[in-house]
Amino acid sequence: METRHWTYYDRADLKKWSGRIDGMTEDHLRWHQIIHCIDLRDELDLSGSYVLLGFACDEGVLRNLGRSGAAKGPEILKKTLANLPVFRNKKTKLIDAGTIHCNDKHLENAQEALGFVIHLILQRGGFPIVLGGGHEITFGHYLGLKANYKSKLGIINFDAHFDIRKPQQEIATSGTSFYQIAQLEKQLSYLPIGIQKISNTQILFDTAREYQISWIEAQDFQSHNRKVILDQIDAFISGIDHFYLTIDLDVFAASYAPGVSAVAFNGIVPDAFFLDIYEHLLSSGKLVSIDVAEFNPEYDYDNRTAKLAADLLFRVVMDQ
Repeated sequence: METRHWTYYDRADLKKWSGRIDGMTEDHLRWHQIIHCIDLRDELDLSGSYVLLGFACDEGVLRNLGRSGAAKGPEILKKTLANLPVFRNKKTKLIDAGTIHCNDKHLENAQEALGFVIHLILQRGGFPIVLGGGHEITFGHYLGLKANYKSKLGIINFDAHFDIRKPQQEIATSGTSFYQIAQLEKQLSYLPIGIQKISNTQILFDTAREYQISWIEAQDFQSHNRKVILDQIDAFISGIDHFYLTIDLDVFAASYAPGVSAVAFNGIVPDAFFLDIYEHLLSSGKLVSIDVAEFNPEYDYDNRTAKLAADLLFRVVMDQ
């Protein structure tokens, strides 16, 4: 069983981490100067570490008739993360654990491999930060979390789409992850934020209601609704023991995130209000893992989307 999973895994490569060097003292350091690259097949203690893991896959996007390119996302994101600064008041332990690839179109096997590796990271004490890749990342990510946590687990998803479509002919895509998760659970604990009516059919809204899912629409994600939004988020978090945060970068307006699989021209804006809500989630004490999905570098003008994703992940590492 394990051998099959490892066929989708490549160990981390330190040669892929390079960048500007301003000095070697503690107050000059950047991520590429402190990152440790490992092979997860080795028995290593990951306690207290932020563990980066790539999911180089867009097979689910292709099955969903989206534009390809997200499989190249993890490599470009690592290049962008490499130059982020390290602050001396933080005892930051950063590890690159490698990448799960889907080179044979067997998406389901790649998702199982992702779940297996995430479970391994959690067992060894690491905090997974997973770099996508299409939003099929979510089902694989959840498999790993479910194997590790027996208490009530929830998901918060920044996304323009519900991604709760029933698989046609049992073929999974980037749009089916939450439906698949719902089949594994008696009750789906799921809060999507940034949903757009223009991006979801009636059946998806009906399915969300069927599973008693509440959501926050992009048009309502405004500072004047801050209390209502925080109350909804806090009520959700109070009803679970842990949660996983997934950020589909297409939730953001195209001017901020052009490099995605499906552009949202009128998505939410990553402004001070968004960051207030985001950092509220990070400081909840219940966040156990995070991923970014649908980053497509082929359409990323001026590296805007990569820089946005890097900023969001930087805040995870610095605020936790």
